[in-house]
Amino acid sequence: MEELKDLFANNRRWAGQMKARDPQFFERLSAQQNPKYLWIGCADSRVPANEIIGLLPGEVFVHRNVANVVVHADLNCLSVVQYAVDVLKVEHIIVCGHYGCGGVAAALDNRRLGLIDNWLRHVQDIHKKHGARFECIDSHDKSVDRLCELNVIEQALNVCQTTVVQDAWARGHTLSVHGWIYRLQDGELRDLGASASSPADVENAIQRACERLPTN
Repeated sequence: MEELKDLFANNRRWAGQMKARDPQFFERLSAQQNPKYLWIGCADSRVPANEIIGLLPGEVFVHRNVANVVVHADLNCLSVVQYAVDVLKVEHIIVCGHYGCGGVAAALDNRRLGLIDNWLRHVQDIHKKHGARFECIDSHDKSVDRLCELNVIEQALNVCQTTVVQDAWARGHTLSVHGWIYRLQDGELRDLGASASSPADVENAIQRACERLPTN
């Protein structure tokens, strides 16, 4: 249990550092939550949302799951989106995947891992939908990364198609959806171009994002 004690020690040190930098930080933080961004990302421990975009606690609302999947039957994810949009009034929803995603690789390889196989079926469906895009790719790693990109683009589309986002746009809520991907090897984000700010943007944005991907 010593390692758990270390976590509490880390927490006290972090809290002390934050208060030394800004004595009123936690007082302000506890009084309100007013983020502009909803981050839908992978549960991978190497992709911490706040840190890689340089934001403090309170500045980004976060939902994470294996392979950053957005499914219309997932009430957990949809509840997060609804709260972020309707209550917190976020202005941007960012779907962020990462290269080398283990969940995406398992889906591509049709690996049997247990219960999660049912979840990763959504990623396998994306691979099947875009099967022609993999015919000229000459390595497994490149295939995984291409599927990571396509998965982000398709999940951004799914966000745009939720009733929450559609209704927000119909009300005139200023809201944009974006598809990004993160590279573990250098810590940098890439905008895949799958961005939409109205229903009229969605189809062209998704098509352009797919067309921008390399063919090999």
